[in-house]
Amino acid sequence: MAREKLEAAAEAEAAPELSYQEQLDFLNPIAQPLASRKLTRKLLKCIRKATKHKQVRRGVKEVQKFINKGEKGITVLAGDTLPIDVYCHLPIMCEDLNLPYAYVPSKTDLGAAAGSKRPTCAIMIKPHEEYQEAYEECLEEVSSLPMPL
Repeated sequence: MAREKLEAAAEAEAAPELSYQEQLDFLNPIAQPLASRKLTRKLLKCIRKATKHKQVRRGVKEVQKFINKGEKGITVLAGDTLPIDVYCHLPIMCEDLNLPYAYVPSKTDLGAAAGSKRPTCAIMIKPHEEYQEAYEECLEEVSSLPMPL
């Protein structure tokens, strides 16, 4: 049993990462507005910088808690999370409080950007002076994405 788990883990590590186009095949129907490939890279880079300064809220419960408390930031959601019911209320909460949000194709990439081995389906990036320029650039692009109806 333990040997099978080790072999499965080795296969997972050896498996090539999916390209952006391949990840789009696994998206949920509610994954709108979806970040472009370029914006996805910028958001993941900003998350890495924010993680170094402990300015990231990770996970649905934590993000929801801080949205309710009125904390400001960019919410980044994973587009390949199943079931959708886990986090389908977060975009509505963001829209009610005029918080910018966007979907990226992969929860694995989102978790890795936050410095975790585990995938995560929701992250909030808080502003900080150390990475203000990257944050402002992401904020501007996420805010300009067309919102779903």
